Amino acid sequence: MTDINTSKLEPCGLNTGEPAGNAPTAGELDISGLDYREVNEWLRENGPACHLTGCCGHRFIGAGMSGKQITIDGVPGNALGAYLNGASITVRANAQDAVGDTMNAGEIAVYGSIGDAAGYAMRGGKIFVQGSAGYRAGIHMKAYKDRSPVMVIGGVTGSFLGEYQAGGRIIVLGLNAGKRRIVGNFPCTGMHGGKMFLRGDCREIRFPRQVTVKIADSLELDEISGYVSEYCRLFGHNPEEIMDSVFTVISPDSKNPYKQMYVAN
Repeated sequence: MTDINTSKLEPCGLNTGEPAGNAPTAGELDISGLDYREVNEWLRENGPACHLTGCCGHRFIGAGMSGKQITIDGVPGNALGAYLNGASITVRANAQDAVGDTMNAGEIAVYGSIGDAAGYAMRGGKIFVQGSAGYRAGIHMKAYKDRSPVMVIGGVTGSFLGEYQAGGRIIVLGLNAGKRRIVGNFPCTGMHGGKMFLRGDCREIRFPRQVTVKIADSLELDEISGYVSEYCRLFGHNPEEIMDSVFTVISPDSKNPYKQMYVAN
């Protein structure tokens, strides 16, 4: 796991446009020993700013919520922020699988690393991960009407990144990667929408035939510079140094690359 840098920790701002530094004083709850239903009921009844302590594998925290600013001490369990609908969640540690499952809007910032299937079917909002992600991050990520999801991962990811991606942007920075590849095996399998940006030339990575892989030009880098700056503000990096690197951009060649598997010729 990547070391957690909390020296510049600040919560994500609510979608009201209020700066994070002006966040209201949080109500606090020790959730050790509580069921997730009790935790979410307390969150709905308190706030708008809420601080949870004693978190250890609690699932479904913040599911479906809007208008809340939630800070978590400890490691939340699966499906953190599932169906999130405009709230912001800050985790001062690692998080488990399915972060932001099917989220519609809002922000999740994790000051650590995350497990598998982050952003599953995500269709809006933003996820920022200081460290690395497991397998199948961004699987079935899609855009929905005027919403376009974004996931920024600071470290590296496991295999099947962006599997069946249908919209939005996945950005992987490969910071502190050492000798590890920025992505595991089979990235972009079944990709038919959206874009993926990987920091580096990615010559050693094998991509499927139905995607276009090239070095990002200045206009394409402009698409992600704001999100990289947000990541750097949260986790204490220099955006100019990161954006001065080469990025590889991957996009689909076809909106339905496997139609021959389902439709007779």
